[in-house]
Amino acid sequence: MNVTRAFTGRPRVDNAGLPPGQYDAGDDWPVLSAEVTPDLAPADWTFRVDGLVAEPRTWDWEQAHALPGSAYEGDIHCVTSWSKFGVRFGGASLDAFLDAVRPDTSATHVVAYSHTGYTTNLPLADITGGRAWIAWEYEGKPLPAEHGGPARLIVPHLYFWKSAKWIAGLRLLDHDEPGFWEQNGYHARGNPWEEQRYSGD
Repeated sequence: MNVTRAFTGRPRVDNAGLPPGQYDAGDDWPVLSAEVTPDLAPADWTFRVDGLVAEPRTWDWEQAHALPGSAYEGDIHCVTSWSKFGVRFGGASLDAFLDAVRPDTSATHVVAYSHTGYTTNLPLADITGGRAWIAWEYEGKPLPAEHGGPARLIVPHLYFWKSAKWIAGLRLLDHDEPGFWEQNGYHARGNPWEEQRYSGD
């Protein structure tokens, strides 16, 4: 299993690792969702990648777990101002899924969607090159349902609303297509270090 460290551009001294406007949540992990937590068993979970790809594909729980294991160790940041340092998520790199479907050269963005219907948009460049994961473990244990289990998207260098809970799939596009929160005033990209919380930031 390979481990990717956080993408940080500055040293950590006290809380120097906090993006602007954030506070250290410590041991807390606030539960924030746009929707009711679904009752989704691992046996019923699937993940599909389609759109501008050579071979659209759907993985079930066992097929996803057969991919090479990968983990993220680092920090996460929520648009509601909390950050958590030194967390660990286990799962599979999103690159492994994308390699299997072979994205078209015209693909520039994705819409990530959940089993609940939630959507969020991302530039393709933000989820490739070891920057994103499908995670089903947190701190070595199954990811709790209230935090997106059985599996969620993890894009830790962006605000956490981009890391869609209860992930069901990605649709690759040749244009940007706003998701749920982006249609309701949130920033299209959501970079914590540039404090891109809302449209116009």
